[in-house]
Amino acid sequence: MTFRAYLRLLLLLVAVICLTYTGWIYSYAFLHQRSESRAFDRQRALQSVSHGARPFEARLVIPRLELTAMVEEGVDENTLSFAAGHIPYTALPGEIGNVGVAAHRDTLFRKLQGIQKNDRILISTGDNDYTYQVTSTSIVRPGDVFVLANRRGEKTLTLVTCYPFYFIGNAPKRFIVHAQQVTEGVLDTYKQ
Repeated sequence: MTFRAYLRLLLLLVAVICLTYTGWIYSYAFLHQRSESRAFDRQRALQSVSHGARPFEARLVIPRLELTAMVEEGVDENTLSFAAGHIPYTALPGEIGNVGVAAHRDTLFRKLQGIQKNDRILISTGDNDYTYQVTSTSIVRPGDVFVLANRRGEKTLTLVTCYPFYFIGNAPKRFIVHAQQVTEGVLDTYKQ
């Protein structure tokens, strides 16, 4: 075999390894989302969720975008690899304050690029559903944490993901979705 033949074989092997790894990551994330969603539905049906018994967990649904994501506490890489993360020290759904949720742009929040003003976002917790309406979107620098600030006496939601959506590597900006809570109460219409 010639040098070129060895090089082609090596490059083919590297490509197969990369594709296999990427496929495994996406498959594992999909299976994690599905199993957590089913467990969430079982807990909710049994009404066995007790505040403080488990870390924060919720389901986020944007019906028009057909986006559904389980939300877990924290924004470390382990959490964001398989779920959306509730940003620590931000409000919880239903509380006065700003609920912050982050996820990767190339997995769970890919569809956020199609979000529009007035779209509805539902966050379901173990015992209640909270509907938010999108008020605006913006693009900011990573250090611009003012987007998570509370608005006096309001119940708001901020979704955060990297931007641009199709950037390769560490994206230089953040895509922000701001929403205002409009309803609170148990809904059956968004069950997945």
